[in-house]
Amino acid sequence: MLKYATLAAIDLGSNSFHLEIARVINDQIFPLDTLREPIRLASGLTPDKQLTEETQQRALECLTRFGERLRQLPQSAVRAVGTNSLRVAKNSQEFLQRAEAALGFPIEVIAGREEARLIYLGVANNLPPSPERRLVVDIGGGSTELIIGSGTQPEKLESLYMGCVSYTLRFFPDGAITKKSLAAAELAARNELQSIVSEYSNEFWSEAIGSSGTARTLAGILQRNGWSDGSITQEGLISLRNHLLKIGDTSQLDKLGFRADRMQVLPGGFAIMHAIMTELDIPRLTTSRFALRDGILHDLLGRFHDHDVRDVTVNNFMQRYQVDLAQSQRVESLAQSLLNELTANLTGKRDAHHKMLGWAARLHEIGLSIAHSGHHKHAAYILSNADMPGFSNDEQGALSRLVLAHRGSLKKMNGSLQGHELWMPALALRLAALFYRSRNDLALTAISFQVNEQHVELALNKSWLKRHPLTLAALEAEVAEWKQIGIQLKLRPLEVD
Repeated sequence: MLKYATLAAIDLGSNSFHLEIARVINDQIFPLDTLREPIRLASGLTPDKQLTEETQQRALECLTRFGERLRQLPQSAVRAVGTNSLRVAKNSQEFLQRAEAALGFPIEVIAGREEARLIYLGVANNLPPSPERRLVVDIGGGSTELIIGSGTQPEKLESLYMGCVSYTLRFFPDGAITKKSLAAAELAARNELQSIVSEYSNEFWSEAIGSSGTARTLAGILQRNGWSDGSITQEGLISLRNHLLKIGDTSQLDKLGFRADRMQVLPGGFAIMHAIMTELDIPRLTTSRFALRDGILHDLLGRFHDHDVRDVTVNNFMQRYQVDLAQSQRVESLAQSLLNELTANLTGKRDAHHKMLGWAARLHEIGLSIAHSGHHKHAAYILSNADMPGFSNDEQGALSRLVLAHRGSLKKMNGSLQGHELWMPALALRLAALFYRSRNDLALTAISFQVNEQHVELALNKSWLKRHPLTLAALEAEVAEWKQIGIQLKLRPLEVD
Protein backbone atom coordinates (compact mmCIF):
# COMPACT_ATOMS: atom_id res chain seq x y z
CA MET A 1 0.00 0.00 0.00
CA LEU A 2 1.17 3.54 -0.74
CA LYS A 3 2.50 5.71 2.08
CA TYR A 4 1.87 9.43 2.21
CA ALA A 5 3.77 12.35 3.70
CA THR A 6 0.53 14.20 4.44
CA LEU A 7 -2.71 12.81 5.91
CA ALA A 8 -6.04 14.45 6.66
CA ALA A 9 -8.93 13.59 8.98
CA ILE A 10 -12.45 15.05 8.89
CA ASP A 11 -14.75 14.61 11.88
CA LEU A 12 -18.39 15.37 11.04
CA GLY A 13 -19.52 15.65 14.64
CA SER A 14 -23.00 16.38 15.96
CA ASN A 15 -21.81 19.74 17.28
CA SER A 16 -18.85 20.78 15.13
CA PHE A 17 -17.07 19.73 11.94
CA HIS A 18 -13.30 19.42 12.29
CA LEU A 19 -10.57 19.10 9.68
CA GLU A 20 -7.04 18.22 10.70
CA ILE A 21 -4.13 17.95 8.28
CA ALA A 22 -0.90 16.42 9.51
CA ARG A 23 2.56 15.61 8.27
CA VAL A 24 4.04 12.13 8.76
CA ILE A 25 7.73 11.98 9.68
CA ASN A 26 9.31 8.68 10.76
CA ASP A 27 5.91 7.19 11.61
CA GLN A 28 5.04 10.18 13.80
CA ILE A 29 2.20 12.62 13.20
CA PHE A 30 2.78 16.37 13.31
CA PRO A 31 -0.23 18.71 12.88
CA LEU A 32 -0.03 21.19 10.00
CA ASP A 33 -3.46 22.80 9.92
CA THR A 34 -6.75 22.59 11.82
CA LEU A 35 -10.17 23.96 10.86
CA ARG A 36 -13.34 23.89 12.95
CA GLU A 37 -16.88 25.07 12.25
CA PRO A 38 -19.86 24.78 14.67
CA ILE A 39 -22.41 23.19 12.32
CA ARG A 40 -24.73 21.77 15.01
CA LEU A 41 -26.10 18.79 13.10
CA ALA A 42 -27.83 17.57 16.25
CA SER A 43 -29.83 20.78 16.54
CA GLY A 44 -30.94 20.35 12.92
CA LEU A 45 -32.71 17.05 13.56
CA THR A 46 -36.49 17.31 13.50
CA PRO A 47 -38.61 15.30 15.99
CA ASP A 48 -38.97 12.57 13.34
CA LYS A 49 -35.14 12.45 12.89
CA GLN A 50 -34.82 14.31 9.59
CA LEU A 51 -31.95 16.72 8.96
CA THR A 52 -33.45 20.06 7.99
CA GLU A 53 -32.51 21.63 4.66
CA GLU A 54 -31.10 24.67 6.46
CA THR A 55 -28.75 22.48 8.50
CA GLN A 56 -27.74 20.50 5.44
CA GLN A 57 -26.89 23.69 3.57
CA ARG A 58 -24.76 24.92 6.46
CA ALA A 59 -22.92 21.60 6.49
CA LEU A 60 -22.45 21.52 2.72
CA GLU A 61 -20.98 25.02 2.67
CA CYS A 62 -18.49 23.97 5.34
CA LEU A 63 -17.54 20.79 3.47
CA THR A 64 -17.01 22.77 0.28
CA ARG A 65 -14.49 24.92 2.17
CA PHE A 66 -12.82 21.83 3.62
CA GLY A 67 -12.72 20.30 0.13
CA GLU A 68 -10.82 23.30 -1.24
CA ARG A 69 -8.14 22.80 1.42
CA LEU A 70 -7.86 19.08 0.59
CA ARG A 71 -7.95 19.33 -3.19
CA GLN A 72 -4.31 18.37 -3.74
CA LEU A 73 -4.37 15.27 -1.53
CA PRO A 74 -4.92 11.75 -2.93
CA GLN A 75 -8.15 10.04 -1.87
CA SER A 76 -6.39 7.34 0.14
CA ALA A 77 -4.67 9.94 2.33
CA VAL A 78 -7.98 11.43 3.53
CA ARG A 79 -10.58 9.87 5.81
CA ALA A 80 -13.88 11.52 6.71
CA VAL A 81 -16.22 10.06 9.34
CA GLY A 82 -19.71 10.92 10.51
CA THR A 83 -20.92 10.26 14.05
CA ASN A 84 -24.15 10.18 16.05
CA SER A 85 -26.35 12.64 14.14
CA LEU A 86 -25.58 10.92 10.86
CA ARG A 87 -26.18 7.56 12.53
CA VAL A 88 -29.71 8.51 13.58
CA ALA A 89 -30.85 10.82 10.76
CA LYS A 90 -33.36 9.03 8.53
CA ASN A 91 -32.30 11.09 5.51
CA SER A 92 -28.62 10.53 6.18
CA GLN A 93 -27.95 8.70 2.90
CA GLU A 94 -29.43 11.48 0.80
CA PHE A 95 -27.38 14.07 2.67
CA LEU A 96 -24.18 12.01 2.38
CA GLN A 97 -24.44 11.93 -1.41
CA ARG A 98 -24.48 15.72 -1.47
CA ALA A 99 -21.84 15.93 1.25
CA GLU A 100 -19.39 13.69 -0.61
CA ALA A 101 -19.86 15.77 -3.76
CA ALA A 102 -19.12 18.96 -1.78
CA LEU A 103 -16.10 17.53 0.03
CA GLY A 104 -14.70 15.56 -2.89
CA PHE A 105 -13.98 12.50 -0.73
CA PRO A 106 -15.98 9.51 0.59
CA ILE A 107 -17.63 9.88 4.01
CA GLU A 108 -18.02 6.92 6.38
CA VAL A 109 -20.63 6.79 9.11
CA ILE A 110 -19.12 4.90 12.05
CA ALA A 111 -20.82 3.04 14.89
CA GLY A 112 -20.69 4.40 18.43
CA ARG A 113 -18.15 1.89 19.69
CA GLU A 114 -15.95 2.46 16.66
CA GLU A 115 -16.10 6.18 17.47
CA ALA A 116 -15.07 5.31 21.02
CA ARG A 117 -12.11 3.24 19.77
CA LEU A 118 -10.85 6.06 17.56
CA ILE A 119 -11.23 8.62 20.38
CA TYR A 120 -9.14 6.44 22.68
CA LEU A 121 -6.55 5.96 19.94
CA GLY A 122 -6.26 9.73 19.50
CA VAL A 123 -5.94 10.43 23.23
CA ALA A 124 -3.69 7.50 24.17
CA ASN A 125 -1.17 8.05 21.38
CA ASN A 126 -0.53 11.53 22.73
CA LEU A 127 -0.06 10.62 26.40
CA PRO A 128 3.14 9.54 28.19
CA PRO A 129 3.51 5.72 28.30
CA SER A 130 1.97 4.21 31.41
CA PRO A 131 1.08 0.67 32.54
CA GLU A 132 -1.93 2.02 34.41
CA ARG A 133 -5.47 1.69 33.09
CA ARG A 134 -7.11 4.91 31.97
CA LEU A 135 -10.70 6.07 31.56
CA VAL A 136 -11.38 8.42 28.65
CA VAL A 137 -14.63 10.42 28.62
CA ASP A 138 -15.73 12.23 25.45
CA ILE A 139 -18.97 14.23 25.53
CA GLY A 140 -19.97 15.05 21.96
CA GLY A 141 -22.94 16.86 20.50
CA GLY A 142 -25.19 13.80 20.24
CA SER A 143 -23.44 10.97 22.06
CA THR A 144 -20.98 10.36 24.88
CA GLU A 145 -18.18 7.80 24.61
CA LEU A 146 -16.49 6.16 27.58
CA ILE A 147 -13.44 3.95 27.14
CA ILE A 148 -11.17 2.06 29.52
CA GLY A 149 -7.78 1.00 28.19
CA SER A 150 -4.11 0.59 28.94
CA GLY A 151 -1.33 1.91 26.74
CA THR A 152 -2.81 2.42 23.29
CA GLN A 153 -5.16 -0.56 23.56
CA PRO A 154 -8.82 0.02 24.46
CA GLU A 155 -10.35 -2.70 26.59
CA LYS A 156 -13.93 -1.54 27.19
CA LEU A 157 -15.87 0.67 24.79
CA GLU A 158 -19.26 2.31 25.30
CA SER A 159 -21.29 4.91 23.42
CA LEU A 160 -24.31 6.42 25.16
CA TYR A 161 -27.10 8.37 23.49
CA MET A 162 -26.62 11.68 25.26
CA GLY A 163 -24.73 14.77 24.08
CA CYS A 164 -24.29 18.45 24.87
CA VAL A 165 -26.42 19.64 21.94
CA SER A 166 -29.22 17.10 22.27
CA TYR A 167 -29.47 17.56 26.06
CA THR A 168 -29.44 21.35 25.84
CA LEU A 169 -32.27 21.26 23.29
CA ARG A 170 -34.20 18.69 25.30
CA PHE A 171 -33.93 20.19 28.80
CA PHE A 172 -33.21 23.89 28.17
CA PRO A 173 -35.20 24.61 24.97
CA ASP A 174 -36.00 28.22 25.88
CA GLY A 175 -32.54 28.94 27.30
CA ALA A 176 -33.70 29.05 30.93
CA ILE A 177 -31.44 27.26 33.43
CA THR A 178 -33.54 26.39 36.47
CA LYS A 179 -33.17 23.97 39.36
CA LYS A 180 -35.90 21.84 37.81
CA SER A 181 -34.42 21.70 34.29
CA LEU A 182 -30.87 21.11 35.51
CA ALA A 183 -31.99 18.35 37.90
CA ALA A 184 -34.00 16.70 35.11
CA ALA A 185 -31.01 16.74 32.74
CA GLU A 186 -28.68 15.32 35.40
CA LEU A 187 -31.19 12.60 36.31
CA ALA A 188 -31.62 11.57 32.67
CA ALA A 189 -27.84 11.31 32.26
CA ARG A 190 -27.49 9.32 35.48
CA ASN A 191 -30.19 6.91 34.28
CA GLU A 192 -28.36 6.51 30.97
CA LEU A 193 -25.18 5.57 32.86
CA GLN A 194 -26.75 2.87 35.03
CA SER A 195 -26.05 0.08 32.55
CA ILE A 196 -22.28 0.66 32.68
CA VAL A 197 -21.60 1.84 36.24
CA SER A 198 -20.59 -1.60 37.49
CA GLU A 199 -17.85 -1.89 34.86
CA TYR A 200 -16.66 1.73 34.66
CA SER A 201 -16.44 2.84 38.31
CA ASN A 202 -13.11 4.07 39.68
CA GLU A 203 -11.97 0.66 40.90
CA PHE A 204 -11.29 -0.31 37.27
CA TRP A 205 -8.91 2.54 36.32
CA SER A 206 -6.26 4.79 37.84
CA GLU A 207 -6.60 7.98 35.77
CA ALA A 208 -9.56 9.74 34.14
CA ILE A 209 -9.18 11.98 31.08
CA GLY A 210 -11.73 14.13 29.29
CA SER A 211 -11.39 14.82 25.58
CA SER A 212 -13.15 17.16 23.11
CA GLY A 213 -14.65 20.61 23.60
CA THR A 214 -17.07 20.06 26.49
CA ALA A 215 -14.40 18.74 28.87
CA ARG A 216 -11.87 21.42 27.91
CA THR A 217 -14.46 24.19 28.22
CA LEU A 218 -15.59 23.02 31.66
CA ALA A 219 -11.98 22.71 32.86
CA GLY A 220 -11.25 26.21 31.58
CA ILE A 221 -14.25 27.73 33.32
CA LEU A 222 -13.38 26.04 36.61
CA GLN A 223 -9.79 27.25 36.44
CA ARG A 224 -10.66 30.81 35.40
CA ASN A 225 -13.04 31.16 38.36
CA GLY A 226 -10.64 29.62 40.86
CA TRP A 227 -12.75 26.48 41.35
CA SER A 228 -9.99 24.05 40.29
CA ASP A 229 -6.37 23.86 39.21
CA GLY A 230 -7.23 23.25 35.54
CA SER A 231 -8.75 19.80 35.96
CA ILE A 232 -12.41 18.92 36.52
CA THR A 233 -13.42 18.00 40.06
CA GLN A 234 -16.73 17.22 41.70
CA GLU A 235 -16.28 20.21 44.04
CA GLY A 236 -15.56 22.49 41.10
CA LEU A 237 -18.66 21.30 39.25
CA ILE A 238 -20.83 21.99 42.29
CA SER A 239 -19.52 25.58 42.33
CA LEU A 240 -20.21 25.92 38.62
CA ARG A 241 -23.69 24.44 39.07
CA ASN A 242 -24.56 27.13 41.58
CA HIS A 243 -23.16 29.77 39.25
CA LEU A 244 -25.20 28.49 36.28
CA LEU A 245 -28.37 28.67 38.36
CA LYS A 246 -27.45 32.21 39.39
CA ILE A 247 -26.94 33.29 35.76
CA GLY A 248 -30.18 31.52 34.85
CA ASP A 249 -30.11 31.80 31.04
CA THR A 250 -27.91 30.46 28.24
CA SER A 251 -27.92 33.88 26.56
CA GLN A 252 -25.97 35.25 29.55
CA LEU A 253 -23.29 32.56 29.65
CA ASP A 254 -20.88 34.68 27.62
CA LYS A 255 -20.07 36.28 30.97
CA LEU A 256 -18.01 33.16 31.67
CA GLY A 257 -15.59 34.39 29.01
CA PHE A 258 -15.57 31.48 26.57
CA ARG A 259 -16.50 31.04 22.91
CA ALA A 260 -20.18 31.87 22.32
CA ASP A 261 -20.99 28.75 20.28
CA ARG A 262 -19.62 26.55 23.07
CA MET A 263 -21.57 28.43 25.77
CA GLN A 264 -24.88 27.83 23.97
CA VAL A 265 -24.64 24.08 24.64
CA LEU A 266 -22.88 24.29 28.02
CA PRO A 267 -25.91 23.37 30.20
CA GLY A 268 -26.41 20.01 28.48
CA GLY A 269 -22.69 19.23 28.55
CA PHE A 270 -22.42 20.24 32.20
CA ALA A 271 -25.33 18.01 33.23
CA ILE A 272 -23.79 15.00 31.49
CA MET A 273 -20.32 15.63 32.97
CA HIS A 274 -21.72 16.14 36.47
CA ALA A 275 -23.66 12.86 36.18
CA ILE A 276 -20.57 10.98 34.96
CA MET A 277 -18.35 12.35 37.74
CA THR A 278 -20.99 11.45 40.33
CA GLU A 279 -22.05 8.01 39.11
CA LEU A 280 -18.53 6.74 38.35
CA ASP A 281 -17.13 8.45 41.46
CA ILE A 282 -14.41 10.32 39.56
CA PRO A 283 -12.54 12.58 42.00
CA ARG A 284 -10.49 14.36 39.32
CA LEU A 285 -10.57 14.41 35.53
CA THR A 286 -7.74 15.94 33.50
CA THR A 287 -8.28 17.01 29.89
CA SER A 288 -6.68 16.26 26.54
CA ARG A 289 -6.82 18.38 23.39
CA PHE A 290 -6.65 15.19 21.33
CA ALA A 291 -9.79 13.35 20.26
CA LEU A 292 -11.56 11.60 17.39
CA ARG A 293 -9.80 13.33 14.49
CA ASP A 294 -6.40 12.45 15.98
CA GLY A 295 -7.49 8.83 16.31
CA ILE A 296 -8.55 8.86 12.66
CA LEU A 297 -5.05 10.04 11.67
CA HIS A 298 -3.34 7.32 13.74
CA ASP A 299 -5.68 4.67 12.37
CA LEU A 300 -5.04 5.90 8.83
CA LEU A 301 -1.29 5.82 9.43
CA GLY A 302 -1.59 2.23 10.66
CA ARG A 303 -3.29 1.18 7.42
CA PHE A 304 -0.27 2.40 5.45
CA HIS A 305 2.16 0.51 7.67
CA ASP A 306 0.50 -2.91 7.70
CA HIS A 307 -1.13 -2.32 11.08
CA ASP A 308 -4.71 -2.18 9.82
CA VAL A 309 -6.98 -2.84 12.80
CA ARG A 310 -9.56 -4.27 10.38
CA ASP A 311 -7.22 -7.18 9.67
CA VAL A 312 -6.85 -7.74 13.41
CA THR A 313 -10.64 -7.73 13.78
CA VAL A 314 -11.05 -10.28 10.98
CA ASN A 315 -8.41 -12.56 12.52
CA ASN A 316 -10.15 -12.33 15.90
CA PHE A 317 -13.48 -13.27 14.30
CA MET A 318 -11.84 -16.24 12.59
CA GLN A 319 -10.60 -17.49 15.96
CA ARG A 320 -13.86 -16.77 17.76
CA TYR A 321 -15.95 -18.67 15.20
CA GLN A 322 -13.38 -21.46 14.63
CA VAL A 323 -12.95 -20.92 10.90
CA ASP A 324 -11.39 -23.76 8.88
CA LEU A 325 -8.15 -21.98 7.99
CA ALA A 326 -7.14 -24.31 5.15
CA GLN A 327 -10.52 -23.89 3.45
CA SER A 328 -10.59 -20.11 3.87
CA GLN A 329 -7.08 -19.89 2.38
CA ARG A 330 -8.07 -22.04 -0.62
CA VAL A 331 -11.15 -19.94 -1.28
CA GLU A 332 -9.37 -16.61 -0.78
CA SER A 333 -6.46 -17.50 -3.06
CA LEU A 334 -8.68 -18.56 -5.96
CA ALA A 335 -11.17 -15.74 -5.42
CA GLN A 336 -8.42 -13.12 -5.54
CA SER A 337 -7.04 -14.64 -8.77
CA LEU A 338 -10.48 -14.56 -10.34
CA LEU A 339 -11.06 -10.99 -9.21
CA ASN A 340 -7.74 -9.96 -10.77
CA GLU A 341 -9.10 -10.99 -14.15
CA LEU A 342 -12.56 -9.54 -13.56
CA THR A 343 -11.18 -6.13 -12.62
CA ALA A 344 -8.38 -5.98 -15.19
CA ASN A 345 -9.95 -2.95 -16.86
CA LEU A 346 -11.36 -1.37 -13.69
CA THR A 347 -9.66 1.70 -12.25
CA GLY A 348 -9.99 3.35 -8.86
CA LYS A 349 -11.69 0.63 -6.82
CA ARG A 350 -9.50 -2.41 -7.48
CA ASP A 351 -7.60 -2.24 -4.19
CA ALA A 352 -10.80 -1.71 -2.19
CA HIS A 353 -12.49 -4.67 -3.92
CA HIS A 354 -9.53 -6.96 -3.25
CA LYS A 355 -9.38 -5.90 0.39
CA MET A 356 -13.11 -6.50 0.89
CA LEU A 357 -12.97 -9.83 -0.92
CA GLY A 358 -10.09 -11.01 1.27
CA TRP A 359 -12.05 -10.29 4.44
CA ALA A 360 -15.19 -11.90 3.03
CA ALA A 361 -13.31 -15.05 1.99
CA ARG A 362 -11.81 -15.41 5.45
CA LEU A 363 -15.18 -14.93 7.16
CA HIS A 364 -17.67 -16.50 4.75
CA GLU A 365 -18.07 -19.64 6.88
CA ILE A 366 -18.37 -18.11 10.37
CA GLY A 367 -22.10 -18.91 10.31
CA LEU A 368 -21.26 -22.62 10.53
CA SER A 369 -20.69 -22.05 14.24
CA ILE A 370 -24.45 -21.48 14.52
CA ALA A 371 -25.87 -23.99 12.03
CA HIS A 372 -24.95 -25.54 8.69
CA SER A 373 -28.35 -24.81 7.20
CA GLY A 374 -28.38 -21.25 5.96
CA HIS A 375 -24.94 -20.58 7.40
CA HIS A 376 -24.34 -17.76 4.91
CA LYS A 377 -27.38 -15.97 6.37
CA HIS A 378 -26.11 -16.45 9.91
CA ALA A 379 -22.69 -15.13 8.88
CA ALA A 380 -24.22 -12.09 7.17
CA TYR A 381 -26.27 -11.30 10.27
CA ILE A 382 -23.19 -11.49 12.51
CA LEU A 383 -21.17 -9.24 10.22
CA SER A 384 -23.98 -6.72 9.90
CA ASN A 385 -24.64 -6.40 13.64
CA ALA A 386 -21.43 -7.20 15.51
CA ASP A 387 -19.01 -4.60 16.84
CA MET A 388 -16.13 -4.72 14.35
CA PRO A 389 -13.30 -2.35 15.32
CA GLY A 390 -11.92 -0.46 12.34
CA PHE A 391 -14.92 -0.99 10.06
CA SER A 392 -17.35 1.75 9.14
CA ASN A 393 -21.08 1.02 8.91
CA ASP A 394 -20.86 0.97 5.09
CA GLU A 395 -17.90 -1.41 5.16
CA GLN A 396 -19.72 -3.79 7.49
CA GLY A 397 -22.75 -3.61 5.22
CA ALA A 398 -20.69 -4.42 2.12
CA LEU A 399 -18.91 -7.28 3.89
CA SER A 400 -22.23 -8.68 5.09
CA ARG A 401 -23.71 -8.50 1.56
CA LEU A 402 -20.71 -10.26 0.03
CA VAL A 403 -20.89 -13.12 2.53
CA LEU A 404 -24.67 -13.40 2.10
CA ALA A 405 -24.20 -13.58 -1.69
CA HIS A 406 -21.52 -16.27 -1.65
CA ARG A 407 -24.08 -19.08 -1.94
CA GLY A 408 -27.78 -19.66 -2.51
CA SER A 409 -30.16 -17.60 -4.60
CA LEU A 410 -29.04 -14.18 -5.75
CA LYS A 411 -32.61 -12.87 -5.76
CA LYS A 412 -32.24 -12.14 -2.04
CA MET A 413 -29.68 -9.43 -2.84
CA ASN A 414 -32.40 -7.12 -4.24
CA GLY A 415 -30.06 -5.29 -6.58
CA SER A 416 -27.51 -4.47 -3.86
CA LEU A 417 -24.63 -6.00 -5.83
CA GLN A 418 -24.93 -4.11 -9.11
CA GLY A 419 -25.20 -0.59 -7.73
CA HIS A 420 -22.09 -0.90 -5.58
CA GLU A 421 -20.00 -2.84 -8.15
CA LEU A 422 -19.91 -5.64 -5.58
CA TRP A 423 -20.99 -8.13 -8.20
CA MET A 424 -17.37 -8.66 -9.27
CA PRO A 425 -16.01 -9.73 -5.84
CA ALA A 426 -19.30 -11.58 -5.24
CA LEU A 427 -18.88 -13.57 -8.45
CA ALA A 428 -15.24 -14.34 -7.61
CA LEU A 429 -16.21 -15.51 -4.10
CA ARG A 430 -19.15 -17.62 -5.30
CA LEU A 431 -17.04 -19.39 -7.91
CA ALA A 432 -14.14 -20.00 -5.53
CA ALA A 433 -16.49 -21.48 -2.91
CA LEU A 434 -18.15 -23.57 -5.63
CA PHE A 435 -14.85 -25.01 -6.91
CA TYR A 436 -13.69 -25.88 -3.39
CA ARG A 437 -16.97 -27.28 -2.14
CA SER A 438 -15.26 -30.66 -1.66
CA ARG A 439 -12.82 -28.90 0.72
CA ASN A 440 -9.87 -30.51 -1.05
CA ASP A 441 -7.04 -29.00 -3.07
CA LEU A 442 -7.71 -29.00 -6.81
CA ALA A 443 -5.43 -28.79 -9.81
CA LEU A 444 -7.34 -26.07 -11.60
CA THR A 445 -6.01 -25.14 -15.03
CA ALA A 446 -6.92 -22.71 -17.79
CA ILE A 447 -9.45 -20.54 -15.98
CA SER A 448 -9.94 -17.11 -17.51
CA PHE A 449 -12.49 -14.32 -17.77
CA GLN A 450 -13.52 -11.93 -20.47
CA VAL A 451 -15.58 -9.01 -19.17
CA ASN A 452 -17.66 -6.52 -21.14
CA GLU A 453 -19.66 -4.35 -18.72
CA GLN A 454 -22.07 -6.88 -17.14
CA HIS A 455 -21.35 -9.66 -19.63
CA VAL A 456 -18.83 -12.20 -18.38
CA GLU A 457 -17.40 -15.23 -20.16
CA LEU A 458 -15.76 -17.91 -18.01
CA ALA A 459 -13.40 -20.19 -19.93
CA LEU A 460 -12.44 -23.58 -18.46
CA ASN A 461 -10.51 -26.65 -19.53
CA LYS A 462 -13.02 -28.94 -21.31
CA SER A 463 -11.42 -32.19 -20.17
CA TRP A 464 -11.31 -30.93 -16.55
CA LEU A 465 -15.03 -30.22 -16.71
CA LYS A 466 -15.72 -33.75 -18.00
CA ARG A 467 -13.85 -35.19 -15.02
CA HIS A 468 -15.87 -33.03 -12.61
CA PRO A 469 -19.55 -33.39 -13.61
CA LEU A 470 -20.87 -32.12 -10.25
CA THR A 471 -18.89 -28.91 -10.62
CA LEU A 472 -20.07 -28.54 -14.22
CA ALA A 473 -23.70 -28.87 -13.10
CA ALA A 474 -23.12 -26.30 -10.37
CA LEU A 475 -21.55 -23.90 -12.88
CA GLU A 476 -24.51 -24.26 -15.24
CA ALA A 477 -26.84 -23.46 -12.34
CA GLU A 478 -24.63 -20.46 -11.56
CA VAL A 479 -25.17 -19.12 -15.08
CA ALA A 480 -28.92 -19.19 -14.46
CA GLU A 481 -28.54 -17.46 -11.07
CA TRP A 482 -26.63 -14.48 -12.46
CA LYS A 483 -29.06 -14.13 -15.36
CA GLN A 484 -31.85 -13.50 -12.82
CA ILE A 485 -30.16 -10.30 -11.64
CA GLY A 486 -29.20 -9.05 -15.09
CA ILE A 487 -25.60 -10.20 -15.34
CA GLN A 488 -24.83 -12.49 -18.27
CA LEU A 489 -22.40 -15.25 -17.29
CA LYS A 490 -21.38 -17.58 -20.09
CA LEU A 491 -19.47 -20.84 -19.65
CA ARG A 492 -17.04 -21.67 -22.47
CA PRO A 493 -15.17 -25.03 -22.46
CA LEU A 494 -11.61 -24.80 -23.80
CA GLU A 495 -9.76 -27.42 -25.78
CA VAL A 496 -6.36 -27.55 -24.07
CA ASP A 497 -3.55 -29.93 -24.99
